[in-house]
Amino acid sequence: MTGFINVNKKQGDSSAREVGRIKYLLKTPCGHMGTLDPMASGVLPVAIGNAARLFDYFLDKEKIYIADFTFGVQSDTLDSTGNLVYNTGGIPTAQEIESVLHEFIGEIMQTPPKFSAKNINGKRGYELARAGVDFELKPKKVKINEIKLLEEADKSTFRLKINCGGGTYIRSLARDIANRLGTCAVMSALVRVKSGIFGIETAVNTDNLTTENISKYIIPTESVLPFESIIPDGTVAKKLFNGLAVRCEKPEGLYKLFLPDGTFYGIGEVNQTFLKARTKLC
Repeated sequence: MTGFINVNKKQGDSSAREVGRIKYLLKTPCGHMGTLDPMASGVLPVAIGNAARLFDYFLDKEKIYIADFTFGVQSDTLDSTGNLVYNTGGIPTAQEIESVLHEFIGEIMQTPPKFSAKNINGKRGYELARAGVDFELKPKKVKINEIKLLEEADKSTFRLKINCGGGTYIRSLARDIANRLGTCAVMSALVRVKSGIFGIETAVNTDNLTTENISKYIIPTESVLPFESIIPDGTVAKKLFNGLAVRCEKPEGLYKLFLPDGTFYGIGEVNQTFLKARTKLC
């Protein structure tokens, strides 16, 4: 069994808990395609079976978040779950925030939070941080397509919409925008409303899933891949599905591969006029 379930993760639940719930119902290995912190909610695509082999494909997919940034507060975790220190900076106006947002659009260098799953010499960042170990994380390149100030939620909290590529830390963005304004801020709420093709409007709460109804929420693996289809037959199919490269007149790139009987096989890649099966999913 392969496919996806578009989960609407609840605030306070871990991503692992959501995956475990689906795994229990389907009795099949599952994995999420990009974690959400427990304090966050929203879209969490869960891959069923071999669909988890598409993880690398999802790394670069567009994500859209609605985030609350609370100014004048510091936190060791960069969000409201950490050790908070209040009245540590001024509260900017909406106009002041809007005046600097353009500086964070495009490919930028961003330093991840120390309380993160980044690997440092075999240890997770959050493990070292909790143990009081002093360490530094190197800035990494991330891509932010759009940041829009939506509203002033209260006198110190502002709600923003962020469209970005995979690997972007919204907590770090709160810190960096505040630093640019000469103050500090924490991320106090986060909802992921889009991850690739998966949107929150069609996401399901796992508390509502049962062994009787879960099948109707399974999204076929091939439907999440925006590639052209190739259905080889005859000798070409035999060679291709036995690991050999075959000549192909299609443009270079990735394609959905189907067996001659129409069964979805996986992903193929055309390179220099040759097609080869790349990822088997069936």
